[in-house]
Order: sequence, then structure tokens, then C-alpha cells
Amino acid sequence: MNLRLLALGGAVACALAVPLAMASAGQVGDAPDGGTDPKAPAALPAPSPAPPAGSSPLLLGLGLATAARCGPGLTSPEGVEAQTCLLTQGGDTWARTYYRNATGRALDAVLSLMAPEGRTVRMRCAVAAEDEPETCETPREPTRGTLDAYTAVAEFSAFAGKAGEGPLLLRSGSNSPGAEGS
Repeated sequence: MNLRLLALGGAVACALAVPLAMASAGQVGDAPDGGTDPKAPAALPAPSPAPPAGSSPLLLGLGLATAARCGPGLTSPEGVEAQTCLLTQGGDTWARTYYRNATGRALDAVLSLMAPEGRTVRMRCAVAAEDEPETCETPREPTRGTLDAYTAVAEFSAFAGKAGEGPLLLRSGSNSPGAEGS
């Protein structure tokens, strides 16, 4: 019986000692003087080489880069928060609005992408009565002309039976000049 008790006590001691020994060992590659062990593998991979000459400047090694031009984040007195952006990737342009509806009721939203030559893409977004961040975006369109000629605007209004008939609560644009909403 004493042999069983000694074996059980030894197993408990090992079960307690192993985690303590691992915790005090430190990270792999740590040297005792606080530096790093030169024989340890590098923690971060080496940066990728520059793209070859003649390749597209939009390729960053991870695929096409996405450029964004965003207006300021705005908040209405009723509790609607929004920021609207104009996005471009490769030869495509589209609009996206990031919003949060803290009004406690469903809202109606229209996101417009205004392009050169009077072209406009409008997207109607159903805004649920939830206080969670959401997004709405227009379909991607081929870019025509310069990006400075594009503008995105999101308008949030109270839902009044038919879409677009309620009062305007917030207008957010991709090129708004300041932090004041309209």
C-alpha cells in the first residue's frame, strides 16, 4: 500500500512540475541575457521583393490594391452614424457607406455613386432597427475618366410607409469638406 501511495504522490508531483518548468523556460529563441538567440528562426518572414519593372503599380504582392476616398464620419441628432467612401480597385469603382442605426426604428437609405458624364448608380439599402455596424455598397462599375470626377453620397431617412418619403436624417458624402453633416 505504501508503494501505491508513493507512486501516486510521484505522479502528482510530475503533473505539477512539468507546467512550471515549461512556463519558466520562456519563448523559443530567447537568450538568457534578454537578447535573441542568433540560431533561432526569424519570427517574421522577410519582406517580399519589389515587383518587377513594367508590372502594374496596383499589384502589391497580395493582389490588386484597393484605394479609398472617404468623407468624415457623421452622426445625426437622431442617432444615425455614417461614413461614405469611394473605392477603386484595378479598373473598377464603387461606393460604400459604413453606418450604425441607433434610432430604434427601421430606416431607409439610398447610396448614390455619381460618375462623369452624368452617370449615376443608386442602391437602396434596408437599414434594420439594430444598433450594430453595417455596410451598404453599390455594384462595381468600370472606371471612366479620372477618380476626382466621382462622388458618393448616402442619405438616411425615416421610413414612412413608402421608401424615400420620410424626413432626411443624415447625408454623408465621400468628399465632404468638413465634419459637419447636412
